Formats: sequence, structure tokens, C-alpha cells
Amino acid sequence: MSSRQDWGTVGAAQGRIPYGGLRSVGLINWVVNWFAARVIRAPRMHLFTTLGLHRRLFRVWFVFGAVLYAGKLPRPDTELVILRVAHLRGCEYELQQHRRFGARRGVPAEVQDKIFRWPHSDGLSPRSAALLAATDEFVLQRTITRHTWDALTRHLNLRQLVEFCLLAGQYDALAATISALEIPLDYPEEQP
Repeated sequence: MSSRQDWGTVGAAQGRIPYGGLRSVGLINWVVNWFAARVIRAPRMHLFTTLGLHRRLFRVWFVFGAVLYAGKLPRPDTELVILRVAHLRGCEYELQQHRRFGARRGVPAEVQDKIFRWPHSDGLSPRSAALLAATDEFVLQRTITRHTWDALTRHLNLRQLVEFCLLAGQYDALAATISALEIPLDYPEEQP
């Protein structure tokens, strides 16, 4: 970063690393952030403006994340996994974003509540229960037991199984990064 003025932080909440303005993140990363912020209806996406400071790494990560997000798993399954990871990790940034995305992708608020209360909630499909059990084990134990894996294989094909592991791992790592960098919420007025 060349100067404090380039940080783009006037009057805004800030994490451990000041998020970047146009000069700091570069034109491509700035455009990606600008577009993403418009999509989520926020002044900026703090995650993108922070990670965008590492220009090349951000672009590679962004493409990887986009491929996972629009992958072989059905959209509601993807959101279920992301919401559960965010819940397990206590990552309010991910929860804020994916509560909205989930509602638009087939996971309404009442189902989200069941995801957060699982395994003490009723009314989830066997597929959802298998995904939740596998997510819990993956995140909390760093592996998946044979019993849970067998249940998961009844619902996912081989490509989806690989994608599930990468998706859970990506959002677990992202939650840790968000926490370590103390990336501020995009909607601070909605803090719990």
C-alpha cells in the first residue's frame, strides 16, 4: 500500500488489515468488488476489498470459489453446507451473506433454523441430514467416519462427494481467515 489515502477506509469499520481502494487492489479486483457489492446491495464487500490486496491470490481464490459455488451440488445443498460451516465456526460474516443467498437458492428461513439447530430439529430430509452429519464431522473432526460417508454416498455421486469436501473445506478456511483478519460485516446494522 502506498498511502493511507489509498486504503479507502474513511468513516467505515475496519478489520486488522485495512481494505483496499482502487490503487491497492487493482482495477480487476476493484471491478469484481464493485459488481459484487451491487449484487449484495452493500457499499462494498469487505471480504473482497481485504483479500483483493493480494491481487493474484484473490483472483485465483475467487475463480476457485465461484466454481465451487456453482458446482455439481444442487444449490440448496451448497447453501446448507455453507450455512452449517458458518454456524459451527461462529462466522457472522458468512452467516449474514448466506442467509440471504440461501433464501434465494431454495433454503428458506424455517429450514435455515433447522440447519442451525440440527441434530435437535425435525423435518429435514435424509439427504439434508446426511449432508449435515458429514459437514459436522468434516469441520469438527477433520474427517468423515465410515458410517457418515456411507450415508452420504446414498445421496451424492462421486463428483459431488469430492465437491462436498472441497466446499466444506473452502468455507471452513474462509471462516478462519475472516476471523483472523477481523473482516467487518457488510451489513453492520444487522449485527446480532
